[in-house]
Amino acid sequence: MERESRTLRGPGRQHVAATPIAFIRAILRTYQRYGVDPGDALQAADIPAPWLKRSGARITAAQLEIFLTRAMQQLDDEALGWFSRKLPWGSYGMLCRASLTSPNLGIALKRWCRHHRVLTNDILLRLTVASNVARLSIAENRRPRELRELCLLTTLRYVHGYACWAVDSLVPLREVRFPFTPPAHQSLYPLLFPGPVSFNAPEAGFSFDAQYLKLPLRRDERALHTMLRRALPLTVRQYRRDRLLVQRVRDLLVGSGYAALSADRAASALHISTRTLHRQLHEEGAAFQALKDDVRREQAIGQLYRTGRSIKQIALAIGFRNEKSFARAFKVWTGDTPDEFRRKAPRLSAPPARTIGISGA
Repeated sequence: MERESRTLRGPGRQHVAATPIAFIRAILRTYQRYGVDPGDALQAADIPAPWLKRSGARITAAQLEIFLTRAMQQLDDEALGWFSRKLPWGSYGMLCRASLTSPNLGIALKRWCRHHRVLTNDILLRLTVASNVARLSIAENRRPRELRELCLLTTLRYVHGYACWAVDSLVPLREVRFPFTPPAHQSLYPLLFPGPVSFNAPEAGFSFDAQYLKLPLRRDERALHTMLRRALPLTVRQYRRDRLLVQRVRDLLVGSGYAALSADRAASALHISTRTLHRQLHEEGAAFQALKDDVRREQAIGQLYRTGRSIKQIALAIGFRNEKSFARAFKVWTGDTPDEFRRKAPRLSAPPARTIGISGA
């Protein structure tokens, strides 16, 4: 199959074409149904007319952003025809504003799901939390024939993009689900969602670590006004910074046996590259090896405090090859050998287990 695409260059960066032209053709059918000429939107986005007839053509995220903005304004429909009634320009801005005063992301998303019903009952959004995993799901009461994929994909990107913007952090996804067979352009999906994507699911949705629900919102009305002037990047480009990455790496280290987890394996478990892992940790003022040492030190101190295990047993349990290497590291960490530390320190009881939850809306 012939593939037509272009790479746009700007100051210091490239814009690689990855969005299938099929998305544009689907929206053009909405233009036709509304009786509106799409020429202005196509010209503004620099999408040549011949490309519309080529199934393999691709456009950039910047082109998609421009086209969607023009289309929503010209059609006065932010849903672009996939709901049974129009969502006038500014509808999703209203959702953002209604959630902005929430004390944390969990309550903001619960409000978003509830207020979305004011816009339409064609789909219903639902947020649930179980076993420290948050799940946002879409129940379909009406399925648009030609626009179903674009409707579900864009709705999930709206919610996820707003969530990341509101807390000023990437919210990594454990899984993204879609209730249809993999499309020919399925390679696009990993570019839009920071997590593994699966198809043929019972319903659309995504899941993520519930700890992100506790993050406070970092935006105010002024920031919202600025964002709404160019809100489409939230739906076509991923947010990069993860404010909870340090804690997520620590959790992985605790659960994996410390020494057994390399940076490569940690990055794979977090669905990012090793290079991205090191870069983002550096941006947060941390380093993988330092986090690994912190976790091993905490576990060593805890076992010396609370157990009668031998120094050798503790050394092996936290990933050291022998007692001597553990003693050297522990001396660097605390200024004492493990035996000296144990003699000085009283036994302590185990700390209470942490719980994560949300309430109110």
